[in-house]
Amino acid sequence: MKSGGCRYGTHRVIEPLGVLPQPARVLNNDMTEIWDNELLLDVIRLNVDSASFHQIKAKLKKQGHTDIETAFAAHVIDLTNRTGKHKNEDTGSGGMLIGRVAAIGDKFEMKEQIKVGDTVASLVSLSLTPLKVTAVKQVLLDKDQVVIEGQAILFSSGIYAKLPDDMDENLALSVLDVAGAPAQAERLVKPDDTVVIIGANGKSGVLCNAVARERAGVAGKVIGIVRNAAYIPTCLETGCHEVIIADATDALTIEREVSRLTNGKMADVVINVVNIEDTELPTIMACKDRGLVYFFSMASSFTKAALGAEGIGADVDMILGNGYAHNHAVISLDLLRRNPVLMRIFQERYTDK
Repeated sequence: MKSGGCRYGTHRVIEPLGVLPQPARVLNNDMTEIWDNELLLDVIRLNVDSASFHQIKAKLKKQGHTDIETAFAAHVIDLTNRTGKHKNEDTGSGGMLIGRVAAIGDKFEMKEQIKVGDTVASLVSLSLTPLKVTAVKQVLLDKDQVVIEGQAILFSSGIYAKLPDDMDENLALSVLDVAGAPAQAERLVKPDDTVVIIGANGKSGVLCNAVARERAGVAGKVIGIVRNAAYIPTCLETGCHEVIIADATDALTIEREVSRLTNGKMADVVINVVNIEDTELPTIMACKDRGLVYFFSMASSFTKAALGAEGIGADVDMILGNGYAHNHAVISLDLLRRNPVLMRIFQERYTDK
């Protein structure tokens, strides 16, 4: 076992030297000997960030691949062999994983008591996680997940959660992947707020619907925006009072419809959880003057949001989504346990049939 590693993982950075693992282009993913401040995991499954998964599939189709599952598997092997991690080279985003604890460094800083053999979910991005993939067993195109054989490293600064005994591990992985969204929504939404959620049918969206409904209370209002009328029932049963059918990039339609449903007052809080680009201005235009905009989507661009808001004279507070919030894993798992509708939806969508 090696000693003297950095708690933030800089000892694993190959290129460029001097940066932290997330912005690094290449990491050392050699698992034959770990540092004493690392946690070694035998990886079971990757949960790729939704924006990243969507972008990779689209790119493979554009390149002419017809067997997307096989092409995606080859992409995972190639990317991790070249860069030592699964960081999308176009979007910069990653995802998370579940694995079994294989070894614990003597100086690894435990956030939760674990032992060799325990199954845990990483709560840090794959974009900074050293990852060695030896085989791709299955690509789950409808779940944004990849079943693999391989190993990964968590650094002492990293966070993780021991998977609960009362929940299917793939269901728990799906919830923990987006745990930051409902935890942040719980902080941001206040009683009586009008809340707009763009992408209200997705994994993050249904969780945010429920939290926003709880936090806004009886005098508040939750408005979901989705692209397909078939999503309306799910949005309504998870917390939305009203649902707008619109493309998430259609700023004028979204502005008009939110104005109609709020009598021109617009939203106090707008939460963006869609996985496509060019939704920054529609999000901003749904918000009232001095309102709050939360971009959780990894497809969001700070440049487009900042310059776009300036260009239309929108004075709003904007928060870029942080996948971490104190106790976000506990908050999200508890939300699922106490909400039978959410539990049913996640079981239908994310457990293996």
